Formats: sequence, structure tokens, C-alpha cells
Amino acid sequence: MNWTIRSAGAEDADALALVGAATFLDTYAGAVDGRGIIAFGREHHSADAYRAYLAKGAQAWLAECEPGGAPIGYALTCAPELEQAGDGDRELKRIYVLSRFHGSGIAAALMAAALAGSAGHRRLLLGVKNDNHRALAFYARHGFEPIGTRTFRVGDNHYDDFVLARALA
Repeated sequence: MNWTIRSAGAEDADALALVGAATFLDTYAGAVDGRGIIAFGREHHSADAYRAYLAKGAQAWLAECEPGGAPIGYALTCAPELEQAGDGDRELKRIYVLSRFHGSGIAAALMAAALAGSAGHRRLLLGVKNDNHRALAFYARHGFEPIGTRTFRVGDNHYDDFVLARALA
């Protein structure tokens, strides 16, 4: 299957929201409380949430499959929201690819886009669930190292995340 990656804007908020909610559900169903997943999706994976990030200077890249241009993944960077952030840092808020496209190279291409888009910043930070071994291995392959932890809330439950960073400058 062929795919492309392009810069995404506010006009792509519905596609970002669709992929975001679908991948969050696919990744965490059975590992995180279901009602929490629904509430998290409603709040954090709505088109309005993505439009708000983009309006505040976030950058996004959308992966689409061909033919037809169906959205299958994306990356989003923004001003850091992690307490470990310092001056000159950027946050990789999300990098999601539908599971049927894992291993296709899309995630690596999205990471390359996010790294290029973050040029000029000191570090790129991210938070990842501490038992998401596939994601942790992916980030390690791309030069990210642990710098701390945080508690992450989904619904009424709290989960442990690692905070990772990669030097950019």
C-alpha cells in the first residue's frame, strides 16, 4: 500500500481527531478503563481540541494511504506541557499510526517530520505509558532517553508515564 505524509492544518482537524480516537482506543482497550477511554477521547481527541492546539502554534503531519487519501496516522508537536520542560524545548504531543500499518515505516517518517519541524529547539520531549513496550522501543531507536516520570489521568484513573527527551541542538 502506498502512503504519503503532508503538513496538516486546522482544515484537517476531523482527520486528526478520527485517527487519534481510533488509535487511543486500539492501543488501550483492555489496559485502561473503558469509560475513561471514552471520556478522554471526547475531551482530547475532538476536532475542536486539535484546532485549539493548531491555533496555539502546534504543528501536525498527516499520513494518508493511497488511493483515496484516508487518514492513517499523524504526529503533533506543540509548546511543552510537561513539567520537565525547559527553555527551548518542544513536545511531541502525539504520534499515532493505525495498528494495521505498524511496521510500514509510517511512524519513522512521521518522526522524521516532527524532528525536522522541531529544528531550532533544544530538545524534543514526550510522555509515554510506562508499559507501552512497543512505543518505548520505537522511541529508543529514535534517540529518546528517560528524564523523568509523570502521572497521567484517563477518566478517574491515574497511570504512570515515562517522560523521554531527545537532544535536537
